[in-house]
Amino acid sequence: MYENITYEMILNRMLAGIDAPIDKREGSIIYNALAPAAVELQSMYIEFDVILNETYADTASRTYLIKRSAERGITPDQATYAILKGEFNIDVAIGARFSLDNLNYVVTEKINTGIYELQCETVGTVGNSNFGTLRPIEYIQGLTSCELTELLIPGENEEETEALRAKYYNSLSSQAFGGNKADYIEEVNKISGIGGTKVYPVWNGGGTVKLVTINSEFGIPSTTLVNEVQETMDPVANQGKGLGIAPIGHVVTVEGVTNQIISISTAITYQAGWSFADSKAYIEAAIDAYFLELNKTWAENDNLIVRISQIETRLLNVAGVLDIANTTLNGVAENFLVNANKIVVRGAVVG
Repeated sequence: MYENITYEMILNRMLAGIDAPIDKREGSIIYNALAPAAVELQSMYIEFDVILNETYADTASRTYLIKRSAERGITPDQATYAILKGEFNIDVAIGARFSLDNLNYVVTEKINTGIYELQCETVGTVGNSNFGTLRPIEYIQGLTSCELTELLIPGENEEETEALRAKYYNSLSSQAFGGNKADYIEEVNKISGIGGTKVYPVWNGGGTVKLVTINSEFGIPSTTLVNEVQETMDPVANQGKGLGIAPIGHVVTVEGVTNQIISISTAITYQAGWSFADSKAYIEAAIDAYFLELNKTWAENDNLIVRISQIETRLLNVAGVLDIANTTLNGVAENFLVNANKIVVRGAVVG
């Protein structure tokens, strides 16, 4: 708004306001007297623009967006630690520490004999994809095998600025109150490791609520994560009694999404010197990227739709691919409508 107000404009206006027939040229007494003030006024107008931008949610920087969001009780989600499953040949002590590559892990809870939950000591998503043989940081008598085998609860990075901005605007259009759908979505999505939720009220009679979740990696949530959501919302041992977040009288059932395998067959014309074997890794990566994009929208859509046109468009950009035709999804030459509670994963690819 004020970015077009320049030093020259300010100074000329100030000089024009002097009616006395005196010298106003550069270097004159009056010019030299007004020029420093014009510089300061220009700086003031620049600061006015900054203040205006920081005042409104759509242009505020992160610091001031957090302040604006706090007025509606909204705060950015903090980074969390990944929880993984470790398998050992013996029982180990709670608090025992292990390392794998550049990350360290600490044993936090026993699941079964020789099976434990471990928490990555580095916060964020970095701990979500590291699996293999662990090394004890301190010697453990009798330990001959220790493997990090499964991600139980994904770690999350601190909420990004644009995600916080979207959350702020969602709060203006969707009011969470006393166990309505918006309330359930808001409360479940606060749980570490959850990436999205669908709510099905009265799904099995009056007072029943089904919650279907996806993890923050946009995949199937582990049983551990599903159980954590269940116990947080409505503990199984006391369902409907209001001992969780769910209101009294709401019997909540929590489930995770399941996979829909999509096999793809297509006729690809390759560039000279290329074959399916040469392009296969690139083709699979392009399909995986498309499927991940779809899965990220799962919570906002009634059903995911895998589109042949999207697959063909993406494969045309793959190294070595010249043309593509006759694409089918699970043997059918049409778009695939996915069940509401399923996400898509790549099956066999024939090209």
